[in-house]
Amino acid sequence: MSKRDYYEVLGVSKTASKDEIKSAYRKIAMKYHPDRNPDNKEAEDKFKEAAEAYEVLSDDDKRAKYDRYGHQAFGPGGGQQGFTDINDIFSHFSDVFGGGGSIFDDFFGGGGRRGSGGGRKRSTGTPGSDLRVNLKLKLEEIANGTTKTIKINKFVKCDSCTGSGSQGGSSKKTCPSCNGSGEIRNVSRSVFGQFVNIQPCANCNGEGSVIDKPCRKCHGDGRVKAEVTETIEVPAGVSDEMQLSLRGRGNAGLRGGHSGDLLVGFQEIEHEHFKRQGSDIIYQLYISFPQAVFGDEVEIPTLNGKAKLTIDSGTLAGKVLRMAGKGLPNVNDRSQRRGDQLVQVNIIVPKKVNSREKELLKELSSQPNISGEADEGGFFKKFF
Repeated sequence: MSKRDYYEVLGVSKTASKDEIKSAYRKIAMKYHPDRNPDNKEAEDKFKEAAEAYEVLSDDDKRAKYDRYGHQAFGPGGGQQGFTDINDIFSHFSDVFGGGGSIFDDFFGGGGRRGSGGGRKRSTGTPGSDLRVNLKLKLEEIANGTTKTIKINKFVKCDSCTGSGSQGGSSKKTCPSCNGSGEIRNVSRSVFGQFVNIQPCANCNGEGSVIDKPCRKCHGDGRVKAEVTETIEVPAGVSDEMQLSLRGRGNAGLRGGHSGDLLVGFQEIEHEHFKRQGSDIIYQLYISFPQAVFGDEVEIPTLNGKAKLTIDSGTLAGKVLRMAGKGLPNVNDRSQRRGDQLVQVNIIVPKKVNSREKELLKELSSQPNISGEADEGGFFKKFF
């Protein structure tokens, strides 16, 4: 019987990317996986066929040879690997079937049909969970970076048993409920075939072992609840959308399991003078009409104290003046270049004027325009 085209086996085009090929193979392998199709020779053959196709098409050199010469590129046997055993497939494609959260771990508990070693290597203890905190920051703190000290309640390693959970250094023994596997498997059958439901062992929390004599202080958990002072270094330029991850500073794990992370979020406190726009800050400056006409030098706030700003004569309302480098640093820019302070000019219009002021304003508004012709608004059109 002639071999099917490898691209046809995986259901992909000849121009498919490596990711597309891998994704297609995973779907087929899931469908014909031995645990889903027990004692089904046809499914096993299709599982091997897909593995053979993937073994060739996932390798650039082998794929190039196959595209040029077809199955003849690998001799009479066609596929170079020539898989005959299911365990051989699992061991060969560790990137697809291996641990670390692969789809086969999710559905089949790490693959009950792995090699002759039998089962997964169990890690010590159960990992601790992550903790989340939220820090409120002033804009000045964001501009220059800051150090925050906070108190949080979390699980820490038990100092009595040094995190082992054992009293006086007593040993562990194999869990009698799961026989050391850390898993409980329940097999059920239906018209669709056999299904395997795998859950962590409740007796040992999936660790595969239990303690002979639990520690009196932590009751065998290897951790206790405590209030801890944490010092957090906040880099300059952070924003509300960012999160700082401090590895290993979350909850301690059970019986020696590694600690989770401390995840730090940020909340910017509304500022009295400034609005943030990325790395720039915006300041609303209000000046009088004479200042706009004649120009002036004014003192305005910045993130690092007061600074002087020159207003040119004839400055129009709405003009934006740029103070270079007076903004915020970009946390992702190693040079720590700062943004700018953008000063938007607003001209103050008085709500009340006296009789003399009215006369002067009327006189100005009646002044002819540049062409010498009278124009409604006259002089004031130059500034508004």
